[in-house]
Amino acid sequence: MKIKNILVSQPQPTDFEKSPYGEIARKFNVNITFRKFFMIEGIPARDFRKDRINILDYSSVIFTSRNAVDHFFRICKEMRVEVPETMKYFSISESTAYYLQKYVQFRKRKIFHSKENYANLIELIKKHKTDKFLLPCSDIHKQEIPKMLEENKIQYKKAIIYKTLASDLSDLDINHYDLLIFFSPSGIKSLFKNFPDFVQGEIAIGAFGNSTHKAVRDAGLNLNVEAPSQNAPSMTLAIEQFLQAEARKK
Repeated sequence: MKIKNILVSQPQPTDFEKSPYGEIARKFNVNITFRKFFMIEGIPARDFRKDRINILDYSSVIFTSRNAVDHFFRICKEMRVEVPETMKYFSISESTAYYLQKYVQFRKRKIFHSKENYANLIELIKKHKTDKFLLPCSDIHKQEIPKMLEENKIQYKKAIIYKTLASDLSDLDINHYDLLIFFSPSGIKSLFKNFPDFVQGEIAIGAFGNSTHKAVRDAGLNLNVEAPSQNAPSMTLAIEQFLQAEARKK
């Protein structure tokens, strides 16, 4: 399998040349194109009200992404909800927790973050089991966290405050690429929305995260590059290992 052109379904890094992708491009003499396969659109307050969710009924909020942070505070502003100082925030990662500083004063006693995994996040939440939790999310979201919350009998409510829409990729020649890289099930849905007659053929596919792996296989596609794994915790490392293996076959 000859890999010359790679399509990554994410925005290009700010400094591509210094990024791991830049190193891959130089080391393996490949072309890497970045293109976001989906876009985020906020749910208007008028539609959110139909779900009859009173934000002030909840004492804690769970954030699994920066998008969730932005749209939670957007919907609060649109609905003229003044978030109390006592509100606690639980984030999937340290970077998401620090991103909260855009909206609230950072205090350790009310902002908690996990080590970028759901199991660790649940352990933090369990220490506040008497709280009522709000989970702001997209219309398309991973099921791991709701499942874990239910298994641990945590009082929570999903609040759908933004939706994930397929980007227009009509200008792309998808068959020009030898390797397609995905980071969410939304990317796979966008692939088939834009290219309903897509046939994988000799095109290799890489995916990050269990839910994305499942989406690839459920779509009847072969998964060639998987991350994270024990040997490749990042997508870029998994790509590099795959390209090295392919080079050895020549």
